[in-house]
Amino acid sequence: MAGIDLHTHSTASDGTLTPSELMLAAKKTGLEAIALTDHDTTGGLEEAMILAEKLGIEFIPGCELSVVSPSGNMHILGYWIPVGMSKLSQSLESLRQRRHERNHMIMAKLNALGMEIAYEDVLAVAGGDAVGRPHIAQVMHAKGFVDSISTAFRVYLGSEGRAYVPKEKLGPRQAIDLLKSVGATVVLAHPFLLGLQGPDLRGVIRQLKEYGLDGLEAYYTLHRPDQTLAYVQIARDLDLLVTGGSDFHGTVKPDVHLGIGFGNLFVPYSILTAMKEHRRQRGLTH
Repeated sequence: MAGIDLHTHSTASDGTLTPSELMLAAKKTGLEAIALTDHDTTGGLEEAMILAEKLGIEFIPGCELSVVSPSGNMHILGYWIPVGMSKLSQSLESLRQRRHERNHMIMAKLNALGMEIAYEDVLAVAGGDAVGRPHIAQVMHAKGFVDSISTAFRVYLGSEGRAYVPKEKLGPRQAIDLLKSVGATVVLAHPFLLGLQGPDLRGVIRQLKEYGLDGLEAYYTLHRPDQTLAYVQIARDLDLLVTGGSDFHGTVKPDVHLGIGFGNLFVPYSILTAMKEHRRQRGLTH
């Protein structure tokens, strides 16, 4: 049975497939619909949209914003965002410039630790200028500085790592306001990764709804069946949409497969139907 995937990444951020390659993979997988939700950029949307239309795949333009809040880091997904120049793309470009500076700070720390890595090598791995820590980790591994990409993150690039530099992020209200300003449907990604349970989790989600949150990503690769059921119930209790996706990145997350995650994921098309109806009721296009 064909399904959908509303959480994927390409080389426009930290994935390893180009937007076009991702659409071809979606066609091969048999997905009915796919959303491209690269981190903090709209850069791959036009390329993906053009090919998806040719392939007959329903395409939802999206993005995933990195957010910091009192409860910790979180990711906010936006769907049906503008593909061309917009207030959103301009705001994200400003953030991208500051994160470009962050990459150079990370590289400087690594060089100080005796790992000579040229930025050109990282750019070559990234396939463009959308460089992220996974690309730096790949070069570290290729040059023999670490025995695996996971080691690169654990020892050097992760939040407790020796070369870590914090990422500049929006606050939850800023992120939701920004997405709403361009007519997006706004969803909290992978609530499991917040590390909260019970009343604490409900409190955070309730606050996000007051800011304008539309939905909750209940179906997700890392969610156990009981967690998925719990998130679906929270969404129902708070009158939020239920969404889902794999968080596919390509070879940097080799066990996460498009549309099916670890093989335990299925997101039905009815999820997308409900999202469209939600937009129709609010006078938004899809």
